Amino acid sequence: MRAIQITEFGGPEVLHVAELPDPVPQPGQLLVEVDSAGVNYADTHTVENSYLAASSLPMVPGAEIVGRTADGRRVVALTDNGGYAEKALVAERVAHEVPDGISDGQALALVIQGVTAWHLLRTAARLVPGESVVVHAAAGGTGSLAVQLAKAFGAGRVIATASTGEKRELALELGADAAIDADPEDLKDRLVEANGGHKVDTVLEMTGGPVFDASLAALAPFGRVVAYGMASRVPPTPIEPARLMSGSRAVIGFWLAHCLRRPGMYHEPLDELFAMTAEGRLRPLIGGVHPLAEAARVHEDLRARRTTGKLVLDVRA
Repeated sequence: MRAIQITEFGGPEVLHVAELPDPVPQPGQLLVEVDSAGVNYADTHTVENSYLAASSLPMVPGAEIVGRTADGRRVVALTDNGGYAEKALVAERVAHEVPDGISDGQALALVIQGVTAWHLLRTAARLVPGESVVVHAAAGGTGSLAVQLAKAFGAGRVIATASTGEKRELALELGADAAIDADPEDLKDRLVEANGGHKVDTVLEMTGGPVFDASLAALAPFGRVVAYGMASRVPPTPIEPARLMSGSRAVIGFWLAHCLRRPGMYHEPLDELFAMTAEGRLRPLIGGVHPLAEAARVHEDLRARRTTGKLVLDVRA
């Protein structure tokens, strides 16, 4: 089968097309003929071995696919790597049938990034209707969905941050009440200003470094920063418990992997997101569909912040 393989850790330059043997399913696994594979920012960490879970070599990257099972079912599924390939193994428990009317790109946008956005708001932040929500990287795959879901879940004010004017306009089109520059310089002041002079209740944060620091400083009492990534690869300033206590603030970490074996935390949110999409209440944003062989270029664009929405590899192209 044709696949993207890495034999050393590094940046986009280590991603190469290779011909590999077909994978063989073990008990509890399904072999899926892959039509499309999703690209996530976490993939850029995986190929350089800087993600939360350690990587091993050689490796076929890719954590999500859409394709057909041997019995003809069209499924979207998570993979333990191996997604950038014509065939992939998935655990039966994480294969989810795709409803009619949902495209490959939409299914891929929702299975990781959509379910993550759902849990950031519902499970981690425990959003209360009327609260203000800051969504960093609001034009990205997770951020663009989080903006829409925050409004749907009753947020009082959604404040988007993004790196360019075009991305900020997109966030406003998706329902954000305000969109501001993501530059960390004076970010805390801009967040408060965008919230009518008041500190904010919830921040969905995946950048790290000074953006995290500014987000924490912008929190109102009983506010929460939900940390779910560190795209800048720069750690934030260490936090002493007294800083949290003095402001009645919280920092909450989130990793989707912890939801996959818990009842009600994977298939059920995904069903809700599919229904919202089918009804036109949620718009998964497809930022680009690229041939499998262009995986390295897609990683380059993603790391350079040149992309919006969900990025998809057309495995059959």
